[in-house]
Amino acid sequence: QAHAKVWHLYNDHFRPAQRGKVSIALSSHWIKPQRMTEKNIKECQKSLDFVLGWFAKPIFIDGDYPESMRSNLSSLLPEFSEAEKKFIKGTADFFALSFGATLSFQLLDSHMKFQQLESISLRQLLYWINSEYNNPQIFIVENSWFVSGTTKRDDAKYIYYLKKFIMETLKAIRYDGVNVFGYTVWSLLDGFEWHRGYSIRRGLFYVDFQSHDKKLMPKSSVLFYQKLIEKNGFPPLPENQPIEGIFPCGFAWGIVDNYIQVDTTPTQFLDSSVYVWDVHQTKKLIKVDGVYTSKRKHHCVDFAAIRLQISLLQEMHVTHFYFSLKWSLILPLGNLSLVNHTLVHYYQCFASELLRVNITPVVALWQPMIENQELPVSLAKYGAWENTETVTAFVEYARFCFTSLGGHVKFWITMNEPSVKNLTYTAGHNLLKAHAKVWHLYDKEFRRSQKGKISIALQADWVEPACPFSRNDQEVADRILEFDIGWLAEPIFGNGDYPEVMRAWLHRINSVDLYNFHLPYFSEDEKKLIQGSFDFFALSHYTATLVGSEKEDAVKYDHYLEVQMINDITWLHSPSRAAVVPWGLRKLLKWVKSKYGDIPIYIMANGIDDDQNMVHDKLRMYYIQNYINEALKAYTLDNVNLQGYFVYSFNDKTAPKYGLYSYIGNQFHPKPSLKHYREIIDSNGFPGPETPELLCPEEAVSCPECHFFRTRKSLLAFISFIFVAFIVTIFFITYYSKRVERRCK
Repeated sequence: QAHAKVWHLYNDHFRPAQRGKVSIALSSHWIKPQRMTEKNIKECQKSLDFVLGWFAKPIFIDGDYPESMRSNLSSLLPEFSEAEKKFIKGTADFFALSFGATLSFQLLDSHMKFQQLESISLRQLLYWINSEYNNPQIFIVENSWFVSGTTKRDDAKYIYYLKKFIMETLKAIRYDGVNVFGYTVWSLLDGFEWHRGYSIRRGLFYVDFQSHDKKLMPKSSVLFYQKLIEKNGFPPLPENQPIEGIFPCGFAWGIVDNYIQVDTTPTQFLDSSVYVWDVHQTKKLIKVDGVYTSKRKHHCVDFAAIRLQISLLQEMHVTHFYFSLKWSLILPLGNLSLVNHTLVHYYQCFASELLRVNITPVVALWQPMIENQELPVSLAKYGAWENTETVTAFVEYARFCFTSLGGHVKFWITMNEPSVKNLTYTAGHNLLKAHAKVWHLYDKEFRRSQKGKISIALQADWVEPACPFSRNDQEVADRILEFDIGWLAEPIFGNGDYPEVMRAWLHRINSVDLYNFHLPYFSEDEKKLIQGSFDFFALSHYTATLVGSEKEDAVKYDHYLEVQMINDITWLHSPSRAAVVPWGLRKLLKWVKSKYGDIPIYIMANGIDDDQNMVHDKLRMYYIQNYINEALKAYTLDNVNLQGYFVYSFNDKTAPKYGLYSYIGNQFHPKPSLKHYREIIDSNGFPGPETPELLCPEEAVSCPECHFFRTRKSLLAFISFIFVAFIVTIFFITYYSKRVERRCK
């Protein structure tokens, strides 16, 4: 009644002269049902009626309280007379909304939730207000988030919630037709936050409450909000727009499978026993004891599983297929005393069948897995990579693989994605030496005859400073990149030693007695051995991460590296909460080039998980489309020497939720993203009307059978000589026979 009287006062006596407008600011939350049932939806409506509708319905609808309040509160709720209803109804020139920490964000009385779930979806609240109160003009008079009271000026968490709310407001305007005409951030500066006191901060300006002068200092959120106001929202950035173009000739289009499906069950044609078919009684085959046929050699056609996998790969139109060998199964004892020849033959057959259909096999010697790190048990039991014996065993294993498979495999990876998160510094030290020794082994003993290439594949997700205006956050991002990627990359692709950032950081934290981490040193000979032990830079990339310097969330704070992991809640996320950040790939590729020079780069794995109940596969299609386009930008605009791109993964059987083929009921089914990827491969990128035609020389057709002759040139020369001599001899015999016949005549 007081509000209504003031509104009428202004309307009758001041509006004609002052030409202003007046309303009441109402605070609200948003609520969503526990389950999508009619009862729960009604409870959500009741929750909003009790909080927002209590004041909004009398003013914006009919001058009376919501029916749900009347039926639940009965005599507790006062009655309006008909005159009062008319007097209150319509006493607002706009809908002033407060969506902030007063009522929202877990501060609402639990009884007001009616056993439903509170949410921070401003867009849905705006849509509800628009529908419930006849499309009013809405002015958001208070909205923001909060950060810890200990956070100083780099308030990244505040920035990304602010970004979320303003984006949701823009979506409500653009897509939902909601009439929002203003937005206000709360608040200008840090202050006393009621019952939370000084434990949180909500200001754009930092106040040091312990100082005498209480000086105001702008936070990163000030700069963010200032830029946003200048741009009047989120206009498309030129660097984020897709481009048209194609990749170079011979670009490797691939698919990844952690481990190929191995089925070495012997075919019936290898059984030398003789059987009689009992057609009269049992209707079964009966083995005849003591009678055997001659045994024949194993042939690749004996493995039915290979034919199926090859046919699935052919359907993709990929040029390369990347998989890892199982060291623990090939050499179960970790040495050549016991060799699984059947498995080796299976791998040989698989590689040769790939070549037969013009798909290049790309093979990793080792990929860490959860169980025993995919090492032979004897090595895993005695320290794994902590033990230098594993280095020696790995070199012996690599020699065996090069000898057995090198005739078919020309594209080798020593180690696929060694996990730095689970690697000690000693283990990493030995792992680098093992890689370098295997590279030099191939270079000296196998490269000339097999004419292949070899390197290591590192996981390389991009790390971005959470506050783009903060020097501290940039330093943190640089440090994480060195610890995550540079740790193993710098010795190989850089100067032969660990990044200086790592040594300096570990020295600093060790000096204050918090930790005792020892980063080993390489001898000069070891540096020479490791430096340059690559033919290309192979990386796996899946997502990007935001990092900050201010400790905000203890659960996501790394005390060892003094880094706070931040989540941009406006990013698209997969069901497993992996962020979809295509521009992170381009930034990573530019970083690799700037740090290690113009070396050939292969993206060996790039993929996203999906919801297996989703039929349309839209997330993965979006992911593949945009990540490949960012790779094209790196190649076209940044002159990155990009040579190939591989999607992760082949199928859901070996990598559940990541495959381009689903696996249901022992059957493989192509997902829509497979067709989309195939179209990109067939186009070699994203050609447009003005894209110049790329004329590529025709590649020689692969001939796995030709390997027998290529490796036996001396034998071929001898056979050729015998053949020519035979022809010449026959010629002379025929010639002189005819001359003798003429003389006789």
